[in-house]
Amino acid sequence: MQAIMVRGLRRSFGTREVLRGVDLDVDYGMIATLLGPNGAGKTTLIRILTTELMPHSGEAYVAGFDVVRQAPEVRRRIA
Repeated sequence: MQAIMVRGLRRSFGTREVLRGVDLDVDYGMIATLLGPNGAGKTTLIRILTTELMPHSGEAYVAGFDVVRQAPEVRRRIA
């Protein structure tokens, strides 16, 4: 099981598509970095993984818990 697993994540703000089908796997014990220019969607991805913002499509899991359907458990795990 991965610490973070993201498949096909999409998010838009109005007509601007910020995340376009993001896939990501981060194993437990691994150090990962998000790099990119301003407006690349780094903060949006983190806000989705912390359940602060909901994705429009795709799926994301943190510690094995779905960030949409199991948001309270995700928050407990990352607090």
